[in-house]
Amino acid sequence: MLGDFIDRHFLHFNAGNLAAAARAWHAHIDSGGRLFLALAGALSTARIGRILAPAIRAGLVHGISCTGANLEEDAFRLIGSDQYEDIPDWSTLKPAEEAALQTRGVNRVTDTTIPDAVMAAIEEPLLARWQAAALSGRSASPAEFLLDTLADPVLRVRYQNPEDSWLLAARDCQVPIWTPGWEDSTTGNAFSAAVMRGDISRHTCVETGTAQMNRLVRWYLENCDPEPGIGFVQVGGGIAGDFPICVVPLIAKELQMPDVPAWGYYCQISDAQPSYGGYSGAPPNEKIAWAKLTPETPRFSIQSDATIVLPLLLGYVLERSGKSI
Repeated sequence: MLGDFIDRHFLHFNAGNLAAAARAWHAHIDSGGRLFLALAGALSTARIGRILAPAIRAGLVHGISCTGANLEEDAFRLIGSDQYEDIPDWSTLKPAEEAALQTRGVNRVTDTTIPDAVMAAIEEPLLARWQAAALSGRSASPAEFLLDTLADPVLRVRYQNPEDSWLLAARDCQVPIWTPGWEDSTTGNAFSAAVMRGDISRHTCVETGTAQMNRLVRWYLENCDPEPGIGFVQVGGGIAGDFPICVVPLIAKELQMPDVPAWGYYCQISDAQPSYGGYSGAPPNEKIAWAKLTPETPRFSIQSDATIVLPLLLGYVLERSGKSI
């Protein structure tokens, strides 16, 4: 049993933090708490959906903020995983070998690649949907556009292992998704270029960052029971985590609702070290000064590789909740 193994052997240092964070996460869920997950990095390309999708379907995740890359790369994997090329000797590649990959139409992400052809297969039908929305005056989130595109019968027949797609799991379980800074992604770049070319008439057919924040405020107010509150698991740093966690001071200070409950649990997985100005979003204790957490909030910081730690955390909570891994 994974849970028994972690409880017996993960006792000190980062392993001890992992075990304590896993137990507290399970206790939070077991007491009826909700959980918000922030995904930075390239975890979708690393196939985090294999453990995240079951966790979503098991009711362990209730809201997601992710980079544009994580959003689209789950879709890329869904329709084109068999075209990916793994590169076991990636750390020894020379610049000329990197250039050769680009010439062949593949884009390296550490030890694997995303083919240009897979990206194009998503971008082309996306463009048609952006254009239609711009003409009709409709606005939707990046996730809504992408899920609508994936529902296209032409793409549905290309699905590979849909049970491993966290994006499809979120759709099926009605878990809302926020994508701050979406323009920092392949599809975001494609949208920006289409507006510049005149193929799309207005930027606002895709939900803006401030509109996404308002949607998050409404979701938080509808779900933030005082006890045990909404938990927050932050994978990596950057905007995927910084955007959603500041919703509490926004509500308390800017909307002058000081009684809003703070986040009820907090865990960050990161390889960053706190420094003067160099630690994105502030380490857990510093978040207390910003009214994002309270001194009573269970909080954990695991300094390690998210591709190792997050599957262990999710697996622990799934197993302790009586679900299969």
